[in-house]
Amino acid sequence: MALDRRLHAYRDDLADTALRGQVTAARFASGEPARLAVPVAGLRPRPDAASGIDTELLFGEDVAVFDRADGWAWVQAKTDGYVGYLPEGALSDAAEQPTHHVIVPRTFVYPGPDLRFPISTALSMGSRIAVVGEAETRGTRYFLLADGRAVVAGHCLPLGTYVTDDYVAIAARFLETPYLWGGRSGFGIDCSGLVQLALQITGRTAPRDSDMQASGLGAVIAREDLRRGDLVFWKGHAGIMTDEKTLLHANGHTMTVALEDFEAAVKRIGWLYEMPTGYRRPIA
Repeated sequence: MALDRRLHAYRDDLADTALRGQVTAARFASGEPARLAVPVAGLRPRPDAASGIDTELLFGEDVAVFDRADGWAWVQAKTDGYVGYLPEGALSDAAEQPTHHVIVPRTFVYPGPDLRFPISTALSMGSRIAVVGEAETRGTRYFLLADGRAVVAGHCLPLGTYVTDDYVAIAARFLETPYLWGGRSGFGIDCSGLVQLALQITGRTAPRDSDMQASGLGAVIAREDLRRGDLVFWKGHAGIMTDEKTLLHANGHTMTVALEDFEAAVKRIGWLYEMPTGYRRPIA
């Protein structure tokens, strides 16, 4: 099996114990469990804040930590297996297990159950929270967190339950969200991040990057068979068909998540990135 450094934790000095016999390293270790404790953290290929992000992790997501050094942690995300570096301070070993996930593009966390309170922070769709209680203020129901903070209950569902199985409808909630290279949140998102997160919120898994999705997500289809929910791939880009004529994608042309006539998009993108490389239909 060919190893991909994005998905397999190995360096010359250290590697995942699961890779023993497949890679050469000075030592091997099993990752220690940790959980993201900040709203969003960029995962980078190097322990350097000037390095661009490959992807993002969201509040409450679990990781395996293989190394901690100079304020950085080398981790592998449990959600999709992505490997990289993030600030060590973004992690926690909090004992509370997440019980719910955020199902709206963005939601606020308040210091208590009252929307008039100044917000503490904001969370993206896909974030995971541990609910320890409930409260109601002036008719609005809140979920309470262990530290006393509160989230609007209607913005969350128990883990393992979903508001819809139509991932295209979920993706459409991100319209006009800013484009962000490596982004995977309601604050900024890229093309393959949009595909992955929308599928995740309907209970399905997907690889993180467009090349991974193009080579193994769902089934190959022909261009003439395109319909709602099908995926179109270019080299380095992915888009979602909302019907047989319309493409929904996070793109660097508008720098947003946008709808675009599919044929017009093919012509516009073609001069720089050539024609689409493939078409796939995610399988439920």
